[in-house]
Amino acid sequence: MRLRSASVLLLAALASIGTAPAAGQAAPAPAATERPVVIEGVVPDQATKARLLKNLREVYGAERVVDRVQVESIATPPNWGEYVAGMINPGLKRVSPGKLEINGQSVRVSGEVGNEALRQQVASDLSLASNTSYTVTNALKVGSQQKLLDQTLANRIIEFQSGSAKLTPLGMRILDEMSEKMVQMGDTSFVVIGHTDNVGQRENNLALSHARAQAVKAYLVQKGIAANHLDVVGKGPDEPVADNASLDGRARNRRIEFKIQ
Repeated sequence: MRLRSASVLLLAALASIGTAPAAGQAAPAPAATERPVVIEGVVPDQATKARLLKNLREVYGAERVVDRVQVESIATPPNWGEYVAGMINPGLKRVSPGKLEINGQSVRVSGEVGNEALRQQVASDLSLASNTSYTVTNALKVGSQQKLLDQTLANRIIEFQSGSAKLTPLGMRILDEMSEKMVQMGDTSFVVIGHTDNVGQRENNLALSHARAQAVKAYLVQKGIAANHLDVVGKGPDEPVADNASLDGRARNRRIEFKIQ
């Protein structure tokens, strides 16, 4: 049954405006490392729809946003579009995966965050974006921080130039994503662990793995992670995850891991 009041629902990475999607309408397949952000529901005019989509695309990137919003002549509380647009802000990226539901003056946020402080902060930000007549229900849960780190890395390899501790552009892009998650975890401390394959002398590999872990730490510090929240360990070839007899196996063994302390 269609909701007759103005409503918005933000899904997946966190985004949606309240009604069911139109029949036969499907979201595009997500990218390998990023979910689509679906916004659906009913709003009173094209200007409100355009404003909400603009904010959402600025927060998540235009390529991720799936628009299922319908425009109908329906009554809304005063300044409803302004308040809802204010709720779509970068703070929502601290929830992943998640859902934001706004139905009239009723607001509900659910999903996972890194810690209790963030759980409270996200709900507080939503309350501040509206007025006292809006009711915000905080259904957020504190997820596993290690799980969040593992999902962000997603079995990808942080690459370095051959035989050195200099990060490649791809390696830096992955660390940009990792740093965003780490920032969300507040005062959490991490261990950066470097690994190599077994080619060459063990002592050299131990030194290289430590140098690469140090390089990762230095990059993360540049991205805003406190240096005293990052320890480094170099384990060289001692903890392989694949067979060093193959090229693919050696590539998988040359890796960086992140652990919660």
